[in-house]
Amino acid sequence: MTIIPYSINRKETWDAFVEMSKNGTFLLKRNFMDYHSDRFFDCSLLIYSGISPDGEFKEKSLTTKDLVAVFPANWDKERQTVCSHQGLTYGGLVVLPEVTQKEVLDMMQAILRYYRDMMQAERLFYKPIPYIYSSIPSGEDLYALFRAGAKLSRRLVSTCVSMRNPMKMTTLRIRQARKAVDHGFYIDRMTEGDTQTLREYWALLTGVLEKYHNARPTHSLQEMQLLMSQFPKNIRLYIVRREKQIVAGVVVFECRTVAHVQYIASGEEGRTYGALDLLFRHLINERYKQFEYVDFGTSNEDGGRYLNEGLIHQKEGFGGRAVCYDTYEIDIAKALVSSEESTPKDSGEKAPVKYLDLKRLNNSFEPELTAEVSRVVQGGWYLLGQENKRFSQAFAEYCGAKYCVPTGNCLDALTMILVAYKNLLGWGDDAEVIVPSNTYIASILAISRAGLQPVLCEPRIEDYLINPENIEGLITERTKAIMVVHLYGRVCDMRPIMEVAKRHGGLKVIEDVAQAQGVVYQGVRAGHLGDAAGFSFYPGKNLGALGDAGCITTDDEALADYVRAMANYGSKEKYFNEIKGLNSRMDELQAAVLCLKLKRLDADNEVRRKIAKAYSEGITNPLITLPSEPSEPDENVWHIYPIRTSERDRLREYLSREGIETMVHYPVPPHKQQAYSEWNERTYHISEQIHQEILSLPISPVMKEEEVKRVIEALNSFN
Repeated sequence: MTIIPYSINRKETWDAFVEMSKNGTFLLKRNFMDYHSDRFFDCSLLIYSGISPDGEFKEKSLTTKDLVAVFPANWDKERQTVCSHQGLTYGGLVVLPEVTQKEVLDMMQAILRYYRDMMQAERLFYKPIPYIYSSIPSGEDLYALFRAGAKLSRRLVSTCVSMRNPMKMTTLRIRQARKAVDHGFYIDRMTEGDTQTLREYWALLTGVLEKYHNARPTHSLQEMQLLMSQFPKNIRLYIVRREKQIVAGVVVFECRTVAHVQYIASGEEGRTYGALDLLFRHLINERYKQFEYVDFGTSNEDGGRYLNEGLIHQKEGFGGRAVCYDTYEIDIAKALVSSEESTPKDSGEKAPVKYLDLKRLNNSFEPELTAEVSRVVQGGWYLLGQENKRFSQAFAEYCGAKYCVPTGNCLDALTMILVAYKNLLGWGDDAEVIVPSNTYIASILAISRAGLQPVLCEPRIEDYLINPENIEGLITERTKAIMVVHLYGRVCDMRPIMEVAKRHGGLKVIEDVAQAQGVVYQGVRAGHLGDAAGFSFYPGKNLGALGDAGCITTDDEALADYVRAMANYGSKEKYFNEIKGLNSRMDELQAAVLCLKLKRLDADNEVRRKIAKAYSEGITNPLITLPSEPSEPDENVWHIYPIRTSERDRLREYLSREGIETMVHYPVPPHKQQAYSEWNERTYHISEQIHQEILSLPISPVMKEEEVKRVIEALNSFN
């Protein structure tokens, strides 16, 4: 993106762009803007797509077709402040109709950098162009302001009548208009070049403002004469006379689809006999019927410090509704802060490598993420609605399963699967479920919550997954299910596990897929490898929500129906409860976010694989044991990249000093937790070794190449 400062030789280019833009008006053309050039230092910008071939910002190598936006602005050197645009009612980014939120966001960042680098500006005051002036109403620049941390600095309130859907005029205003006619008032319009009428009206206007509002017009009489001579088709003066005397009037700026009333004045006689009521009714009912809006102008007094309620009440009587003309303040330095820019470039200090930068990760989904959140919030339906249905269908199809039932979290999902089987199949409280001994405790808690008995099975040290060879020796007549955990993002060896389950009377196989969304085993995705599966969408997962969320997947219709009812207080029909259920529902916001992120899950997992490959090929320290590679790349989505070392605590402290965050998944094995104190005397040698030596390295789809290299270099330097 190339930014060129405005100069007089670019006047025609500027005006031509304003003419073809989606939200530009004659108020943003140079003849209008330049009338106050003696008071303000113009620092307006033209924004072009791409950069010059020589890498420098030279307009000679750019063409008019590359122009994507213009930005009107003035410079207040004393305050080191840019204003868009002093002297105007508004003055935000002027853009093309096809602009996207992402493009406007990039433009805003580029503009802020320009003013910081070229003018050492500290603040930007930004006046967005109200939606009524845009041919395609949207909030692109409002979104960019939000992302820049802008704060509302000033609010002016206008009263606007929609000509497409006009409100009924109040009886009071109609009566006042009739009173004006009865008193001999009539409407007139200043003709082009009639400077005498303009002078008479300006004298009335100045007198009214001084007497009632302690204010002066923004424009001088001479400025208004100049503007009206330059824009005779856009600036009109409508007056109310009695005989030949002017008793009231308004100046109207006619934009593309909006008639904007800039000045309103009425003398004593006009106030008494409803001169403005007659005039406003004429503007709405006759003069501007073909326009989309009649904007009666702001009703703030004393520089916007308070509202003139009487004036607002009068305008509302014509069917007007509020439109805000807001000004936002941006702290440029704060708006441009990022992990790269905030790091001293010459001090040698390095930015920390976060284990998982959730903010950076979610930013990578912008602006669509914020748009989805806003859409759901504005939709007004927050539970058990269309977003849940949309996600259920999309995720079931993704996994290859017939059914997907959203839940509040993965613990509830696993618990409800087991409770459903317990009740549907008649399992007793002594029924046993085999589960890996090194899993996160939630897998085991689900079994206990369902009133069943966990049986711990040692994993393989090579891949940290449940060892199929150990399962058969743990099966008893009470065994009803095997819970496999695709730990750290790697899929379990399912073929021998399913064979064991089949040999022993069709044991149920339940997948815990909290850490392995998208992983594949022999062409089949996790979530469709066993009888049922529970998923977590905790924010840090490969497919993460903006809070807690989970789901189950299955081909078993009876199981899906049972879980769906159980998650909703045991109810299939509102207020009729068939079973003792619980409240475990995915809200609509999380469902919409997950639908968005699901589209990129495979691509994100592929990035994780590339980082894992870089680690596996680059880390050569003999003190570190790397994770084994799967036979097929898609058998691991690398939710975690786990290394082992007998020097774990010392290594972790060393990496911390190097600015590299790590995690331990998990420091205490389940059988040593106080929650299962009855197991504390047991020994599971492999699990205990894993929990004592495991260390998780930073990995995420938004991790940068230089960050990966830093991790590798630091690990290889450890001794």
